[in-house]
Amino acid sequence: MDASSVKRELRKSIIARRDAVSAFDRTSMSDAITRKLLMMEAYKKADLVLAYMSFGSEFETDGFARRVLEGGKALALPRLRTDRSGLDLHVVSDIDDLEVGLWGIREPRGGDAVEDFSLIDLILVPGVAFSPRGDRLGYGGGFYDRLLVNKRSDAASVAAAFSFQIVEKIPIEENDIPVDGIVTETEEYFLNRNTQ
Repeated sequence: MDASSVKRELRKSIIARRDAVSAFDRTSMSDAITRKLLMMEAYKKADLVLAYMSFGSEFETDGFARRVLEGGKALALPRLRTDRSGLDLHVVSDIDDLEVGLWGIREPRGGDAVEDFSLIDLILVPGVAFSPRGDRLGYGGGFYDRLLVNKRSDAASVAAAFSFQIVEKIPIEENDIPVDGIVTETEEYFLNRNTQ
């Protein structure tokens, strides 16, 4: 089986497992992950945090996004371009004032654009599965790989995932960019000094 077929099967399997988690357990695990994210030195030092709004059975990001704002930090969220060619990043001050985008994900209505990606100190990265070494299986669009390639060397990219989303190996292709750290409800994988 080629890499893209393996990825497709793994994506399907992990999403099915994620979908089977009860709403209560998902919220409980998400709260535990959020507490760990907020304790990270990379979070404490960050002025501008790029997060995303969860959809479906993903780690619930609302609590994290609210804490970023309550903590006096700047919060940026992605907005999918109408031609689906990439993501535009906008600073938001209220996550209750978002709109549903093309794929059903809550997005900024507009607002101050983040033109310079190097201003971002911490990037919360979505994904379907991750390996202990930071390899990431996304949803197949490559949007975050195109962002992460421009990450400042001392900024941190961190994934929040449920423990069953950690798999031994993910097939890697040339354009796949790993994350610096992964936080689950039970473990942390800090792969880069920037994440600790």
